[in-house]
Amino acid sequence: MSEPVKARPMLTPSRMAVAAVLIVALAIAITYFVSNAGTAMPCAPQSAAAEKLDAAATGELAALNGTGTGRGYADLAFTDKDGKPMSIKDFAGKTLLVNFWASWCIPCRAEMPALDKLAAQEDDANFMVLPVNTGEAQPGKGKEFFNAGGWTHLPLYVDDKFAVLERLKTTAVSLGLPTSLLLDRKGCELGVLQGPAVWDSPDGKRVIDTLKTL
Repeated sequence: MSEPVKARPMLTPSRMAVAAVLIVALAIAITYFVSNAGTAMPCAPQSAAAEKLDAAATGELAALNGTGTGRGYADLAFTDKDGKPMSIKDFAGKTLLVNFWASWCIPCRAEMPALDKLAAQEDDANFMVLPVNTGEAQPGKGKEFFNAGGWTHLPLYVDDKFAVLERLKTTAVSLGLPTSLLLDRKGCELGVLQGPAVWDSPDGKRVIDTLKTL
């Protein structure tokens, strides 16, 4: 005699609703992972390096936060002053202070002389100040300001597609300008500073000297 067939659970409206919620949640998670794969967390966490930067960041650089959480920027794209495509990976082998700025940003303008002086003092085979102009409503405004300022120790790099600014926002790194990133030799983030700083001060030099050792 065959066994009776067990009745299957009924697919009630409440069960259907729960299933729909789970499917949507899974879809969101997959979308987030795919959209951030290779950009959000391409580096290994570096908590020890972040702690060293935190310890060095005092006085004029007290607002700098050591991070080292795994964010990487090797693929961050921009162009040079002649329009040649470049990215952070083109500077592999150097630690970097990447400063994002715009000509309409008053704190950015005020910070530029200090960055120029820092570059004159500290740029070498192991370190570079790398300013990237972004967020300009009118093409060419950044270059115009840069040329007028006569920043002889700073190169001009430009993101005219707003991609850099959007990336800083979507990864919750910063919501405005200026923003500075301290990157290791592979383009991995070790520190973030939101807002301007007196980079050519003794406090700024101490932070950069620490970065060069990491």
